[in-house]
Amino acid sequence: MSSVARKRSMSRFPALVLASVALSLSFGSVAEANVTAKPAASRIKTVKPSARIRVVVPAARGRAADVAGVHRATLVQGSRSGRGLKLRRVYATVSARPSLAAAQGLRLTPDSIVGTLEENLSVKSSVALVMEEGTQDILFSRNTKVALPIASITKLMTSLVVLDSHPDMDEMVTVTTDDLDTEKFSSSRLAIGTTLSRRDMMHLALMSSENRAAHALARNYPGGLDAAIAAMNGKAHALGMTSAAFRDPTGLSSQNVASAEDLVKLVNAASANATIREFSTDPGYSLPVGKRVLAFHNTNALVANPAWDIVVQKTGYISEAGKCLVMKAVIEGRSVVIVLLDSFGKFTRLGDANRIRQWMEGQASTDPIARIVKKTS
Repeated sequence: MSSVARKRSMSRFPALVLASVALSLSFGSVAEANVTAKPAASRIKTVKPSARIRVVVPAARGRAADVAGVHRATLVQGSRSGRGLKLRRVYATVSARPSLAAAQGLRLTPDSIVGTLEENLSVKSSVALVMEEGTQDILFSRNTKVALPIASITKLMTSLVVLDSHPDMDEMVTVTTDDLDTEKFSSSRLAIGTTLSRRDMMHLALMSSENRAAHALARNYPGGLDAAIAAMNGKAHALGMTSAAFRDPTGLSSQNVASAEDLVKLVNAASANATIREFSTDPGYSLPVGKRVLAFHNTNALVANPAWDIVVQKTGYISEAGKCLVMKAVIEGRSVVIVLLDSFGKFTRLGDANRIRQWMEGQASTDPIARIVKKTS
């Protein structure tokens, strides 16, 4: 290639970069990092950075700096294909973004638990609340009044308002481009054009936390998506959830927030609905999607654990919220609501739930000191 042709190719390079980015891993969002403008020639190398999240480029339109600015990613490398320089793949250097709870220092907050029992229950989540349903005694609490992102716990509220509208659960609902996640670019097994009954959509939204299913449910709510979100906020107000706010039906928005105390009210309302109880606690569900039969699984492995008697549950995750879990369960004959927000690591929220169960099983039910916790959060 002549020097002139090479210069022309280089000058066209920025315009061939990308217009949109899709994470190949289902992370909640790309963490913040400074945009680094590297010479085009240096991007031709194909040395994969260590401990980096791979970002696939589906289209080569727009300027790299624009896309990097939108997604707060540092574009560090690419590869060439065919004649000239055509960027087909980049990598994003991602610094760890703390959850909002961690950024506020909530992980350093001590447990509000009485006497010497604290050493017997080491909960890792930034926010934790265990409340007995009948007496409303708080058995354990940490940061229960702070409104934080609740991620896919949102789908409990979405399902509540959809069911409140008394829809035809056998009516067919189709996933469209309107249901694509353009905020976090999360993946889904429901391709555009997938048509399922409203019942199946809700089943997948509650059990396997399918975002497109939840969005399609809200989009087909009487009056449309905006009406559904308004109904969600109205329902929160009716339940007395004073800190709660909803901006989307999936939980992908970090503006969907609530405190642990408010989430107890949501869990109690959800547990009163037989459909939500059934779908949220189903370990797995298979159904025909297009020409295939797809098997979906519950995002909460505890529902398949015989040690647990779970009435209703929902998990959630986006980077701003951390790992989240709410449940109503029967432990030692006592119905309790468990709220865990901003758990870190893959299994911490499940570990916290198991520690709570084992702790309750180990306490004498006749010992009032073991059952009452100060409301200090």
